[in-house]
Formats: sequence, C-alpha cells, structure tokens
Amino acid sequence: MLAVVAHPDDIDFAAAGTVASWTKAGIEVHYCVVTDGQEGGFEPERDRADIPAVRRAEQTAAAEHVGVTDLHFLGYADGAVDPTRELVRDIVRVIRQVRPQRVISSSPERNWERLQVSHPDHLAAGEATLRACYPAAGNPYAFTELTEAAWDVNELWLVEHPEVNHYVDITDTIDQKIAALLSHTSQHRNPDDLAARMRQLAQRRAGLAGLPKTSYAEPFTVIRWGI
Repeated sequence: MLAVVAHPDDIDFAAAGTVASWTKAGIEVHYCVVTDGQEGGFEPERDRADIPAVRRAEQTAAAEHVGVTDLHFLGYADGAVDPTRELVRDIVRVIRQVRPQRVISSSPERNWERLQVSHPDHLAAGEATLRACYPAAGNPYAFTELTEAAWDVNELWLVEHPEVNHYVDITDTIDQKIAALLSHTSQHRNPDDLAARMRQLAQRRAGLAGLPKTSYAEPFTVIRWGI
C-alpha cells in the first residue's frame, strides 16, 4: 500500500488508524509526502529554514507509531503544489518503485462541508496522484525517462471526499493514531484538546458507519477499476 499526501501529518489526520490496522495484518505500507510543510506550525521563534528537517523527523516518528518505516519525501514547496507533469512523474516513479496494490490520497474534489480539509495542496496532490495511478504508472510509454518498469494500480482510496462509500473500524488502533498525530509537536498548540477532538470525530464517524457507540472509524471513498 502507498499513501501519497501533500504535507507531513496529512496521513495521520486522515487515515493513521487504518494504516495501523493494515500493518498489524502484515500489509507493507509506504508513505510519499509531497512537501516538507514549510508553511505550517506555531513556533515564531524557530528559524524557518529548519522546518523541513523538523517536519520530516516528526513524520518519520509518527509513521513508526503505526508500523510504517518506508517514507519517500519529494521536497516540493508547501503552499505551491500544482498537479504538474513533474509532480505526476515523481509520483509515478514512487508507484513503480513500490508497486502497490492500493494507493491512498487526498480527494481532488473540494469538500464544502469541511472546507479546512480541502487545502489547495491537498487537492493538487490528489489530482496528481489520480493522474499517476491512471493511466500513467501502468503505461510503459508514459514518462519513458524513468527506469522503473510500468505498474498497474487498480484501487484508489480517497480521504476527505464529499461522497463516502467505505468506513474502517479503527477501535483497536485509535491510540496509535493519536500517538502518530501527537508526534507532530511543532503543529499543535493544544495537544490534549487535539486528542479529545480526534476521538470525538472518529466516534461520530463510527456512528455513521453503524458501529457500536464505543467504536471509532475513518471514512474513505474507494474506487476500483480494471479488475
């Protein structure tokens, strides 16, 4: 499985509980992070030149909480992501290297009910990932400058899409999700409040999924083709 997201912490907010359930089941998971999150944080005294290294370290630590050790950082500028040919190529390269059966990324469609999750970088990363998954990664005549062999992706999981069609029960991994989120220490003004809010959100989503009241869940839009 390969997750492609715009910023460090995006995967943890959206799907760390699901990722933890997959790694517990023996599934190999890789992260591909498009930017280094240079525009994030609440530390005005910190030298902004240090932010890329800080955020990569935080994402690496967060990934360890959910059983992920393979991370690919693309190094694009935060706040300036577009679904360019170059970005699509770089994602195609990672797909062909990892050869995943499943890719997870941000929705390329704006969610007007939760506008804060539709950061322009999220939309752009989602669009670039969709283009990389189909048709580019599996087309041997696309991006012929790459040395990796073509690889077909047949399953895409979108987070924060307006139309949810699948929920994952993360009751057994909610603590890992919270630990992953709290690893991004430069990004949280009030860690205790964040943990409580994320538990409440996951519990509401479990209710929408028809799970017991004590459950937690993460929502997705799952798209399959070519199967």
